[in-house]
Amino acid sequence: MSPAIEALAVHCAEQGMGFGLVMGGLRAGGGDPWNAAFRGFLRQEWTHIAAQTGQPFGFHLLERSTFSYDTEPACRAVVTARALFGEGQEASLRELAFFSAVQHKFYVEGKDPKDVAFYHDICTLTGIDPGLFPTHFSSPESVAATQQDFRLARQLGVRGFPSILLQTATDLHEISVGYASFVTLRERLSKYGAI
Repeated sequence: MSPAIEALAVHCAEQGMGFGLVMGGLRAGGGDPWNAAFRGFLRQEWTHIAAQTGQPFGFHLLERSTFSYDTEPACRAVVTARALFGEGQEASLRELAFFSAVQHKFYVEGKDPKDVAFYHDICTLTGIDPGLFPTHFSSPESVAATQQDFRLARQLGVRGFPSILLQTATDLHEISVGYASFVTLRERLSKYGAI
């Protein structure tokens, strides 16, 4: 859903609205056995998502004989990038670019985000010094900040990924759980005056 989320982030910036990512930790810690049944489940899910969204998927990862499908490192990398980018709309857009590049490298190229070298070219692409990233990535502060994102996602009631929520002055509104096009997201936002 990266193109729709990127369009949404730009739309929010144009409307003077804040936009932020919260890492939910879909499979943080891993735990699923890397067996034929689980790989078959992933192949089916990814094929369905590709058909629904038009996003590319590679299946190289599913050919590995062993793999720990732990999403915490990828989430931590995005949280680390967020801290390095700082605050503001431009920083949020750079964080989203980093996030999208991580997803592409994992889902399309089948690379392992638990390896800190995975992020070298993504750092270069998004303007982070790749020499500084590993220290920040492995720091206790980044680990704690990532866990804070996971807690926030739970507090917000997130129960599926991706989820798009709108925080107004008075309430939190669920805009989408799962895939939705940017047109659909914009229409749903307009119901709350967030055109």
